[in-house]
Amino acid sequence: MIAEFLSYGFVQRGLVAGTLVAASCALLGVFLVLKRLSLIGDGMSHVCLTGVAAALLLSANPVYVSVPVVAAASLGIMKLTQKFKIYGDAAIGIVSAAGLSVGLLITALAGGFNTDLLGYLFGSILTVSKDEAVLCALLLAAVLAGLFFFYRDLTSACFDEPFARTRGIAVQAVNTGLVVITSVAVVLAFKVVGIFLISALLIIPPVAALLVSRTFKQVLWLAACFGVGSVWAGVYLSFVFNIPSGATIILVNLLVLACAYGWARMGGTSNAR
Repeated sequence: MIAEFLSYGFVQRGLVAGTLVAASCALLGVFLVLKRLSLIGDGMSHVCLTGVAAALLLSANPVYVSVPVVAAASLGIMKLTQKFKIYGDAAIGIVSAAGLSVGLLITALAGGFNTDLLGYLFGSILTVSKDEAVLCALLLAAVLAGLFFFYRDLTSACFDEPFARTRGIAVQAVNTGLVVITSVAVVLAFKVVGIFLISALLIIPPVAALLVSRTFKQVLWLAACFGVGSVWAGVYLSFVFNIPSGATIILVNLLVLACAYGWARMGGTSNAR
């Protein structure tokens, strides 16, 4: 059964793209969770609907249209919190509502939901193209490069922003870079689990890793492993039982989180938080 499952080209592309996106989202999610910005992924995912709907209306590539739209929205969230002193969760809610409303309006103008749009809403990992898989690889390369070159800046800005500023770290630039690359990850993830479930890839694996890890580097590795493992298990189960892949991936993530919580309760409490 597994050999047959892996023999299909579309399955191979889906697993490669899912692996790359899950690892990217998990690594980025660690910093978002620790900075209490995890819900920014939820806000960005709703804005994705605007980009996807506009792209389908214009017969353009949804990825290329959605990236600038979502990146602008993420910067808008930061501007609301910094310039207008609006709390982060409120800013995310405002931008999320705006993005969802505009997306629904464009969808209505385009004649309603169609098969392509539904695939983006609920995930269609087995329809990932080669070009999209390449973009996912570039995303992970960018995330890993950022971790390699700016690890100290990221961790300092994540755990203690005032201290990071005293060390001469450009905290604002670090935060901006983090949310912009997260916006790209969100856009590339909507084919994997769907627009409405993207935030789970950013939140659940890091939280599970934080529960069972003893060092910060272990958190990063485990978060990536949990995310990737959930994608593989979710895609396989969806193939075997003919059920939606996006929802199955998230349910596997939740099972991993439950196991991590059980482990922590039995004495494997993390020291990494």
